[in-house]
Amino acid sequence: MVKKGSAEERDLVHRLWDKNFAAMRAPASGGATKRPLPDVLAGNGDIYLAIEVKTTTKEKIYIDSPQIEALCEFCDIFGALPYLGIKFKYTKWLFLAPDNIERTQSNNYRVEKEVALKNGLELDEIIGIDKQIKF
Repeated sequence: MVKKGSAEERDLVHRLWDKNFAAMRAPASGGATKRPLPDVLAGNGDIYLAIEVKTTTKEKIYIDSPQIEALCEFCDIFGALPYLGIKFKYTKWLFLAPDNIERTQSNNYRVEKEVALKNGLELDEIIGIDKQIKF
């Protein structure tokens, strides 16, 4: 069962802490502010992540382009890696970088469950990405 969005955000924050990342929900994310804030912000001193969280019981999810643009704007200023964190019913967390999310004809974003399962990264992959690049 997919939990309410805020419960899923808390779940992700706990998982990040379990991986030795300081993590928090941004309490003013979404429509509560005009500032471009992600749902979850996390870092360990080497890697910084900004995550827009989406959950659904459906087979696909649509995201308005201003949400992804705000995520990318925040990351450009803060120096974090931007990810869309998706939780489909009966799946683990899956993460997609904005460049890897399909655009619709109306210039919004769409993620289909099968595509996310095939192309999405798991939590261990996004938190280890820089360690694989640095030598």
